[in-house]
Amino acid sequence: MANPLLNDKAFQRADRLVQTSGEVMSVEGTINKTAFLLLLVAGGATWVWTRYFQTLDPATVMPYLVAGLIGGLGAALVTIFLPAWARISAPVYAAAQGLALGAISAFYEQQLHGIVLQAIGLTFGVLAVMLLAYRSGLIKVTDKFRMIVVAATGAIALLYLVSIVMSFFGTSIPFIHQGGTFGIVFSLVVVGIAAMNLALDFDFIQRGVEHGAPKPMEWYAAFGVMVTLIWLYLEILRLLEQFAAQLQHQR
Repeated sequence: MANPLLNDKAFQRADRLVQTSGEVMSVEGTINKTAFLLLLVAGGATWVWTRYFQTLDPATVMPYLVAGLIGGLGAALVTIFLPAWARISAPVYAAAQGLALGAISAFYEQQLHGIVLQAIGLTFGVLAVMLLAYRSGLIKVTDKFRMIVVAATGAIALLYLVSIVMSFFGTSIPFIHQGGTFGIVFSLVVVGIAAMNLALDFDFIQRGVEHGAPKPMEWYAAFGVMVTLIWLYLEILRLLEQFAAQLQHQR
């Protein structure tokens, strides 16, 4: 949920840190780098997924899950605070997250066959819809819109952090993970906010191009899109799981 960090300060840091030869950020370059990061995520995830279903033993992929989460967090922090390093740290982030997503997706798939393919389809469906809505002007990223989305994203991040801390003491915030109507509504809201973050990503890319941001900022922008897509995918997985649990309960 790092989109709130994709703001004008990122351009300022890049201007201070990056020495350029006149090349500037472009939409095409950002798309190409985003596609490359997607391939890294897919490659790592497929590899871990294959290993898991060869053994059906969680212990086989747990090291990759842990390494992916820790490595992804470290690479994300480097990218956020040192945009000039994004050409290295963003691919590291994507590869690490691929390992983690492969393990997580395999666990979900074993419980609910077909859920991963549905989640992937819905994630890219939301991406396409949000891009169309942004390009058509249906969604306009104003200062007020940006403030609301950033605040909502921060609130969710804080809520999840509190839930993680509470889990260390054997408790949790029930409605975050529970099934039922309330849990589903909460997940729908989170998915909606994640989708709105895509609009912030698109706006960041557009402003970067207009600003004449240095070429390496394409990696930084692509990193931001990947963070949002991964978050969106995980939230859709959780939502589909809750829907399945609700249907099972009704039967």
